[in-house]
Amino acid sequence: MTQASVRLPRACLRRIEEAARAAWPEECCGLLAGRRGPDASIEILRAVPAPNIAAERARRFEIDPQLWLDLRRQLAGGPDAILGLYHSHPDGAALPSPRDAAAAWPLGPADGPVVWLITAMRAGAVTETRAHAFLGADRGFQEISLVSVD
Repeated sequence: MTQASVRLPRACLRRIEEAARAAWPEECCGLLAGRRGPDASIEILRAVPAPNIAAERARRFEIDPQLWLDLRRQLAGGPDAILGLYHSHPDGAALPSPRDAAAAWPLGPADGPVVWLITAMRAGAVTETRAHAFLGADRGFQEISLVSVD
């Protein structure tokens, strides 16, 4: 895979980090929509919050499948698509966990890697947000550059 980078508007990053703070000590989650560039760049244009419907929200996240379907329908026929998701790790690192790896899946054969933004927390405060690409069950995650833009 060519080294990808993720461009994310500062306003989206702020909303994701605010959601992480509001959900702490549980995990927050949501979907990321935007566009892929021909140079392996990924431009996130929207961060769509989702209720965490997991039974054990302090250790896991689960996005309501209906939200996926509704957003996919809303974006159909336009230039934007669902490119990935975000979630927080309360009192954890901004790295995919073994639980994340077990739950990850590709969006589709031609869609490219799934973007995972993970916000790390310590005692209710955001410590960092990092981007990762899920390359498939056989290849796992690869960290990718996250660039916050105006």
